[in-house]
Amino acid sequence: MKKIVVGIVALLFIVIGAFFTLFTLETTAVSRDTTPIEFEIKKGETYLTIASRLKEDNLIKSELFYKIFIKLTNPSKIEAGKYELSESMSVSDIVKKFMKGNIYNAETVTFTVPEGKHLEEVATIVSKQTNYTEKELIDGWNDTKFIDDVIEKYWFVTDSVKMDGIRYALEGYLYPDTYEIYVNASIEDIAYKMLDKMDKVLTEYKSDIENSEYSVHELLTMASIIEHEAILDDDRKIIASVFYNRLESNMKLQSCATIGYATNEWKLTYSSTDLKVDSPYNTYYYSGLPVGPGNMPSVKSIEAALYPEETDYLYFLANVCDNNDKKTYFSKTYDEHVEKKNKYLTCVN
Repeated sequence: MKKIVVGIVALLFIVIGAFFTLFTLETTAVSRDTTPIEFEIKKGETYLTIASRLKEDNLIKSELFYKIFIKLTNPSKIEAGKYELSESMSVSDIVKKFMKGNIYNAETVTFTVPEGKHLEEVATIVSKQTNYTEKELIDGWNDTKFIDDVIEKYWFVTDSVKMDGIRYALEGYLYPDTYEIYVNASIEDIAYKMLDKMDKVLTEYKSDIENSEYSVHELLTMASIIEHEAILDDDRKIIASVFYNRLESNMKLQSCATIGYATNEWKLTYSSTDLKVDSPYNTYYYSGLPVGPGNMPSVKSIEAALYPEETDYLYFLANVCDNNDKKTYFSKTYDEHVEKKNKYLTCVN
């Protein structure tokens, strides 16, 4: 008799465990697609009566487990109106959205993030089109819980963005482009919009990225340096070759782009004091790649980082003294580099 009771109890635990496992699985998001879906709740409808429509719109996996969730949580009364949902929302997320009340507004705004902008500059651009301050956007995009969610959601975002010394976890990951968002979109959804575009861009090169000796974080870091240094598109892959050649030769990268990010000051030339700033972004101070990207690189710079030219160059300079000369000059030796520097950079000597 005792064995039978023990067996029944064990079976009961197994059944309960299996139920909660299935419950958890069936109440997670349908997909990773963050495309907004307008969902209208009519007057008199309840959480339970809208279950079939939620399923039809592919917003929930199971009507049954959605209804069980409602019965178990007993959320506050639902309000009629229009709501912005997506397949990337779990049942819990959807219910929380309903509980906040009808705050949906179909009005949209547009903003453009130019290539090479820093996260702070992106926040400035977005804040001008939304009700969020720059600080609210930066704090939201740097929130630890949000970053963990981003790492779980996107294949190309890893724990590397949480390394010591990283200024902003999503620096380099918000793809520069023109976006249309709902005027009341959340801070997280705004970032997801830009991350979705980066996902689309990087997925085209996923196999080559995975076969590269560099991680995606390192490639984006290199791409951000190229983005700042290149004047002409044709120079990008050659500039990439210079930096990779220096890495292979155990030479410091010595990129002015990284000093600018380390000091948060962008100048034509930097002083000897600037070069000695102790920052994990300063490639005059530390060897190897900086700790992370310093701006939002374009696909052209990402391609350059992934597919550099094969050259013997170890140095380059841009003729910043002549506005009519946008050419970048490359050299194989330091003596050649000094010769070109004395010839073309007379305004900064």
